Amino acid sequence: MSFNLKDKVVLITGGSRGIGLALARAFAAESAKVIITATKEEKALEVAKSLETEYGIEALGLCQNVSSSESCKNVIEAIISKFSKIDVLINNAGITKDMLVLQMADDDWTSVIDTNLSGTFYTTREAVRYMLKARTGKIINMSSVVGKFGGAGQANYSASKAGIIGMTKSFAKEFAARNINVNAIAPGFIETEMTSVLSEDVVSKIKSQTPLKRFGQAQDVANVALFLASNLSDYVTGETIAVDGGMSM
Repeated sequence: MSFNLKDKVVLITGGSRGIGLALARAFAAESAKVIITATKEEKALEVAKSLETEYGIEALGLCQNVSSSESCKNVIEAIISKFSKIDVLINNAGITKDMLVLQMADDDWTSVIDTNLSGTFYTTREAVRYMLKARTGKIINMSSVVGKFGGAGQANYSASKAGIIGMTKSFAKEFAARNINVNAIAPGFIETEMTSVLSEDVVSKIKSQTPLKRFGQAQDVANVALFLASNLSDYVTGETIAVDGGMSM
């Protein structure tokens, strides 16, 4: 099956590792023009170069601090300057600072909200200006299963990811008249660097609570993103698709 993404201009925030890197590779394999951002410019440039070498596509690596509206604006302007458009935005950048509520410092709260929630808003606000003019576009926001049912020790992260679900619906309603689809993906426990630090007991408990009895792969998330970015999903908007092995059923 072809997703017809050849030469589509795709921005993936936080695209240098984990799920973001899997997304970048998946879209490069579909011959899209891929822009990845990271907090470290050197890493972004390294990944972009590897995508060009491996897949023979045009790629761009940029430094972005998603918690800064100015940084988000600069990134979108750089993309428009080079490619003259942006077809797909994937708001993937995010951080965790897990802590029990009584032990959570102000910075633990604000940094996660500013990165995960405000970063999604800032980047979307800048990118959608050009999508609205073009009267077409796909926006994919990365939420999480804990945004749907919470998580002990994750009040900040859960709040940011729940906020993304609500914001996705608001964006979808606001942009629909201009043929712009906005959806979210809510991954469960995916094998990444973030989950590799979990203890064996925690991993066993998570697997026992997951109907499919295993962690997912980053490619599982990428497969859904490809669908949502393609014309196969043109009548899908405002949805949050769980990629969690059935955990949130």
